[in-house]
Amino acid sequence: MLRRLHWIVLRRLPGPFFGWLGTLMFLLLMQFLIRWLPEIAGKGIPLPVIVELIAYNLAYMVVLAVPMSVLLAALMAFGELAESQYYTVIKSTGISFGQIVWPTLVVAALLMGGMLYFNNVMLPEANHRARQLWSDIRGKRPGFELQPGVFYEGLEDYSILVGDRPAGTNELIDVTIYDYTQGRDRQAVIKAERGVIESRGEGARLTLTLRNGEMHRPLPADANNRAERYERLAFDRHRIQFTLSNAVFRRSESDETSRSTRTMRTPQLLETLDSLKAQRASKYQTLYERVQARISPSPPDSAAADTSAPPPVATTHSSPYLALADVADDTRRSVVAPAIQNARSAQSALQNTRRDTEWQGQRIRSYQVELYKKFSIALACFIFMFVGAPLGLALRRGGLATTGAVALGIFMFYWITLVQGEKLAERGFFPPWLGMWIANLLMSGAGLWLILYVVLDLGATPPLRRRLWDWLRSLRS
Repeated sequence: MLRRLHWIVLRRLPGPFFGWLGTLMFLLLMQFLIRWLPEIAGKGIPLPVIVELIAYNLAYMVVLAVPMSVLLAALMAFGELAESQYYTVIKSTGISFGQIVWPTLVVAALLMGGMLYFNNVMLPEANHRARQLWSDIRGKRPGFELQPGVFYEGLEDYSILVGDRPAGTNELIDVTIYDYTQGRDRQAVIKAERGVIESRGEGARLTLTLRNGEMHRPLPADANNRAERYERLAFDRHRIQFTLSNAVFRRSESDETSRSTRTMRTPQLLETLDSLKAQRASKYQTLYERVQARISPSPPDSAAADTSAPPPVATTHSSPYLALADVADDTRRSVVAPAIQNARSAQSALQNTRRDTEWQGQRIRSYQVELYKKFSIALACFIFMFVGAPLGLALRRGGLATTGAVALGIFMFYWITLVQGEKLAERGFFPPWLGMWIANLLMSGAGLWLILYVVLDLGATPPLRRRLWDWLRSLRS
């Protein structure tokens, strides 16, 4: 009977899980397209590249959708079990809550293991390739497209206006070009009756051949002519070449861009953390040695060690410093000036080291936060099953509205706590491990309370405040 019960419980989980997973992925994908599609459109990006970009960004959507789907599936499966009174019958036969729920916790643990692999291996690589692809897309300018009656400003140092461009041809009618290659104050104006434009180098270069036109441009003063001149040049044919390397989409190599915290795998994060900690320790050691070298007394020379020299003649002087009270005025100057210089140098070294170590400490915290986050989000799959199972039995409802509202509230609380913990940990208010594990600790505490609520059947007993009040009243009597 217990084996059949386990099969009934496990059979209720896949449907809600995959259903909600698909729904959440679709919603996240729509949110991504609404936000970023206007930046992609209009640049002539090939469709396979856009599909590849979406596929890489699906990785972070999986990280968000899987724990939420686990929570929703647990709430719906155990909520239906309680709503159908099946759990009441099971409990009356002496089967405990732990005997019912442990197979689902095993499934959640397996899912957690899969998410650990995903967060540590697949997610960083997908983030790296998505970041690199975004950089390639943002570096591409819109394609060369002249529209009659509209100035085209997509070429550096040129502005082009055409009166007409016959469809299906490369011919241009009534061409006006403003050439700013010599500066805005010395712009040249080129006008032609017609022209022909040709593309070369897979669109990276354009050649514009103009016919029957004139060029107007100012000439600067030189040794022979002190005054500025104005030149008007008529031509039968004039050729101009444009470079459009930024308008052609090119894929960069996978190792051309450096990796950030979100694009590093766990071994890379640990290696970087060790390097940063070693650099910080080296700076502390160097600072300690420099300060020790400046404050340690120098060995006396032979002249200073000569005890036969006559003692200095005492002079009348005063000093606000106790250490210089018995030092002559002329000697005091030679002592104070180097001491002040050494103190200022040591202070400057301290300040520089403090700034460097603070910056390195911030980087170390950032890497540690990312390292702990990979594991804490994966563990959320197990914790949400740990919370969802007793909560579904306590709600005694399997309705979509109730389940969705409760799950959304829990997940929003978890995610806000996680994000705020991340920010506070990176700023140094919390230790990195606490900032990234506080959400899991709070949810684990809530799960333990819910388990006690279900196991002790606190829903069928008077509320705690009422029992406390009755106990106080009994003490008075």
